[in-house]
Amino acid sequence: MRVHIGSDHAGFELKNHLVQHLKAAGHDIVDHGPAVYDAVDDYPPYCLRTAVAVVQDKGSLGIVIGGSGNGEQIAANKVKGVRAALAWSTETAELSRLHNDANVVSIGARMHSEDEAVGFVDTFLATEYSGEERHTRRIEMLAAYEATGELPPLPS
Repeated sequence: MRVHIGSDHAGFELKNHLVQHLKAAGHDIVDHGPAVYDAVDDYPPYCLRTAVAVVQDKGSLGIVIGGSGNGEQIAANKVKGVRAALAWSTETAELSRLHNDANVVSIGARMHSEDEAVGFVDTFLATEYSGEERHTRRIEMLAAYEATGELPPLPS
């Protein structure tokens, strides 16, 4: 599977570890940076490029990494067509794919051990979307709002 990955300084070491881990597992990795550690870099340039690449590269998935993962998830979700989820457990990583068809996972490098983060990523990449009607309906509501700016109707 092709996996796009990007981080900021706080996620730099974990990103590099994940790149090596995922290559060893046979994934095709596209590293959107940073290429060198810079203690004052900003996450948007890297996370936005990662998210854009996921949308443009159908069937690929993405990983964004920062200190907490929050800003990186927010940045990725600014890209039309991205459904980025913050994973803080293997269960949240799995459910983000299974129920939300997330195409980008965000991880806080300062929040988790390297082994935990690897587990989140492996679970995220191994889980397929369930395709259940109720989940598809919800995803379609969000996509329609993203396209039109019109709120979905309230239930009656």
